[in-house]
Amino acid sequence: MNVLMINGSPDPKGCIHTAMTIAKEELAHRGIAAEELIVGNQAIRGCIGCRKCKTTGRCVFDDIVNATAPKLAAADGVILGTPVYFGTPNGTVLAFLQRLFYSCHLDLHMKVGASIVSCRRTGNSAVFEQMNQFFGISGMPTVPSTYWNDVHGYTADDVYADEEGVETIRNMAKNMAFLMQCIADGKAAHGLPDTPHAHHTNFIR
Repeated sequence: MNVLMINGSPDPKGCIHTAMTIAKEELAHRGIAAEELIVGNQAIRGCIGCRKCKTTGRCVFDDIVNATAPKLAAADGVILGTPVYFGTPNGTVLAFLQRLFYSCHLDLHMKVGASIVSCRRTGNSAVFEQMNQFFGISGMPTVPSTYWNDVHGYTADDVYADEEGVETIRNMAKNMAFLMQCIADGKAAHGLPDTPHAHHTNFIR
């Protein structure tokens, strides 16, 4: 099994990287590999609503979004991470995720998802909710922990001083490993639920 970690921080060695490293170590203890992908320091434009991906299965802007789609397809779990900017996620990671989830047309049903947020002081819960929105609409179970998955600090080293935050991330990773294994076992024994999605209440004819 493997987990794709999407780091939306512009600092590749910042607080989100530290939190993802903690999660990665915990997953490794359970035999699960994890790859961290840094997107927050790249020039990624937002979706322009051209809907070209509806016919091609790829975003019209051929950048890291299209390159990431095969990694998302191969992953059993996904961890999204972002720092808090004015009580919102990093704009770059939002542009990346909106284009990725909209354009890839992958069946993400029962892939497991989790979000990690970092902040110096506050804004974390609002951002945590926004990041988790990508999972529910995609049929992805969201991983719980013993608190919201956020760490506090101004520098990467500060994260380790947030003992409750570190514990929360470790518990999230443990739960993620458990859910991934349970879903794999359930799929082998019973198959996945049949969840048709043929009806759209948007009045498009």
